Amino acid sequence: MAKGHRSQIKRERNKVKDTRPKAKLSYARIPVQKACFVLDAIRGKNVDEALAILTYNPRNASRVIKKLVESAIANAENNNGMDAGRLYIAECFASQGPIMKRIQPRAQGRAYRIQKRMSHITVILDER
Repeated sequence: MAKGHRSQIKRERNKVKDTRPKAKLSYARIPVQKACFVLDAIRGKNVDEALAILTYNPRNASRVIKKLVESAIANAENNNGMDAGRLYIAECFASQGPIMKRIQPRAQGRAYRIQKRMSHITVILDER
């Protein structure tokens, strides 16, 4: 069990906070598997190169992720005072969100379940 008062423990935990610029999109109507195809293509790349990849990628997830990367760049410039030319994508990942369950009518009075999956997408930048 942890030693110290509850506020002391919180203070210690908050000292090691990650200060890298990031952007997070919650409840994106994209399945995690489809988002990860696009995220794998841009992981570790420079920001300009990643935006070029996202612009010409035919997948639907790339439009959403491109907006997210642009938001992370704006956060880095405005909040952290970083130079946009030196940024690269340090981490990017998608985690499972809630699933909307819908019904599809089928023959002979049956009903099939349709699962509309969502994801939470996070992009973290860093300077070289």
